[in-house]
Amino acid sequence: MRNLAESDAVRLLMTFSQFLPVQGQTAEDAQKQISSASKDDRMLHVRVQGRKLGNFDVYFDSTSPEQISAGQLKTVDGVSYYDMWTSFSWPQPDQHAEAIAASPARPIDITHYKIRAEIKPPTEVDAEAVLQLEVQHGGQRAVLFELSRFLQIKQVAADGQPVEYIHNQAVEGTQLSRRGNDLVAVVFAQPLQSGQRLELRFVYGGEVLSEAGAGLWYVGARGVWFPNLGLAMSNFDLEFRYPPGWTLIATGKRVDVTSSTGTGNPSVSIAQSAGEQVSRWVSERPIPLAGFNLGKYQRVVAHAGKVDVETYATSGVERGFPQSSTDAVIPEGPGPVDLRKPLNILVLPPSPAQNAQAVAAASARAIDFFSRRFGPYPYSGLALTQMPGVESQGWPGLIFLSSFSFLTAEEKSRLHLSAVDETLISQVVVHETAHQWWGDLVTWSGYRDQWMMEALANYSSLMLLESTDPSRFRAVMEKYRDDLLQKSKSGVPLMEDGPVTFGLRLSCSQFPRGYEAISYGRGTWLLHMLRYMLRDAAAKNPTIGIAADGAQTMDEPFVRALRRVRERYQGRPITTRELLQVFEEELPPSLSYEGRKSLDWFYQGWVKGTAVPRFELHAVKYSDKPGSTTISGTILQKHAPSDLVTSVPLYTSRAGKMVLLGRVFADGPESPFHLIAPPDTRKVILDPNQTLLARVR
Repeated sequence: MRNLAESDAVRLLMTFSQFLPVQGQTAEDAQKQISSASKDDRMLHVRVQGRKLGNFDVYFDSTSPEQISAGQLKTVDGVSYYDMWTSFSWPQPDQHAEAIAASPARPIDITHYKIRAEIKPPTEVDAEAVLQLEVQHGGQRAVLFELSRFLQIKQVAADGQPVEYIHNQAVEGTQLSRRGNDLVAVVFAQPLQSGQRLELRFVYGGEVLSEAGAGLWYVGARGVWFPNLGLAMSNFDLEFRYPPGWTLIATGKRVDVTSSTGTGNPSVSIAQSAGEQVSRWVSERPIPLAGFNLGKYQRVVAHAGKVDVETYATSGVERGFPQSSTDAVIPEGPGPVDLRKPLNILVLPPSPAQNAQAVAAASARAIDFFSRRFGPYPYSGLALTQMPGVESQGWPGLIFLSSFSFLTAEEKSRLHLSAVDETLISQVVVHETAHQWWGDLVTWSGYRDQWMMEALANYSSLMLLESTDPSRFRAVMEKYRDDLLQKSKSGVPLMEDGPVTFGLRLSCSQFPRGYEAISYGRGTWLLHMLRYMLRDAAAKNPTIGIAADGAQTMDEPFVRALRRVRERYQGRPITTRELLQVFEEELPPSLSYEGRKSLDWFYQGWVKGTAVPRFELHAVKYSDKPGSTTISGTILQKHAPSDLVTSVPLYTSRAGKMVLLGRVFADGPESPFHLIAPPDTRKVILDPNQTLLARVR
């Protein structure tokens, strides 16, 4: 009972807090309050001791979007995971999910943050955060916020009046715990009312900074540094006080520090006050999250049109940067697999500042490429700052780049990476720049949609690579495909970890990096398949718009669809269904399955599926007629569910060039087809350009 109570305490608090009496309330009103609060609130948590599987949990929670779930806490190599076996809504998952997407997603919106933070070397931050809240759906007595577990709250006030709060540590193995965040329950004096607006003030502090080396600090490894309700668009006004000699970069646009801050000089963006620096940053539009970085940086600038790309790097790398073959690891590029493995020695420690200009230029090229395709860059500028470790992270207008991203070509060569691994590492800055559109400007709706932002950012970066080096592009795609077929220690292929719609549930005890693997790998392939379906249709119908030689254009159907996504969903979340609906608008009649202009077959079989099938041609026959040849045969679809539907491209070779004959819907294990080809055609080639996520052997 004690173990169950530990994990359910916050959930129970959310229910029981609604039964608390309100000052001056009559007995009759109290009974109405209890009756209303308990009307739709049901919860059951069963812990089962299984003889074969050990202890596992089964939940029913009427307040959750997916009310039914089952899973198990498991520890592997000292790391705790919560393996979610199943999670779904009742009674009809798809209809329920779509109903949730159609209704207001959040009961409470945070419209504005005003945060004043003081940085105290080497690791401490003291902060005051004032949040403007708008209640969309009232009735709740307590509200849960997320905050780093390394920050301790000192006070919470609502409209100037102190309120109760409970800082509850996240359960080990949950995503909150693994991100380094806890839950903070704020209990109000009376139930919140729909349409109510209030101001919530948090005073807190703690050791949330990490000192990685001389002149190199960073925020992020220890959780979110401000109270939040999850990913949602808000306006931010940030002011920082920090020691002289350091450079602080934050999300938003740096604005003048006015006398209202106590600095007394309204004409400067960085002021001196009582022996410390003060800078202020204000978001130019609502953004999903805010961050900052601090270091003793050197600055360089590149330009993408009117956009300044500033890069900040130190003269040295962090402690622990690989100096020998025994402790070195390959950084995580924008790729699906854990690339951490021994490297060869780096003879001399690199100096990130020396390569900062090349990094800035790479990001500027990416901004130019993406702006011409997806619409203008969303912010007035972009700052790239060096971050220790092997991971990079994007924020609106601010990117934390791993020190590995600053390696020169010569320094990378000393690591003796494979060509494709070197490509993946080089793509990091482009991938993170693409997140300024996909993830920062347009966000995802729920955990089942999060894969889209990684896949869109990754495929956007690969489109740039393809435009300059098609062979490297193909090598990366082949690696993504091959990685999905790799098996775990227990012999289970990575692809069977689950579909992209499982989101963070994919990272589990058997596949610790499953989310990254499938979101990047399979997600990128899904977009590639959609793009080339539309390209083939355009090639067969010049009125649709595609270059005659099949080269990239800024008006190809796939790009048009993404530009439309940006226009419709900037500043708000999008679901997987909504993304596919935009692509459906570009579908010509030739891509209508069963006479319907719909991608439902793609959603059900490929997005919600896990298969990597193999395709073969069988019993192909040719029949010559005046001016044409009729081709008939069967497409075999192996290693796939019997209901998987795939649009398969068929080509022939004419005068040394590949000529598209058409696309055939492979529906199930065997699908007969008939095509009209140029006269004397005697060879059919199935997907010679490898545009399908398919086994090649």
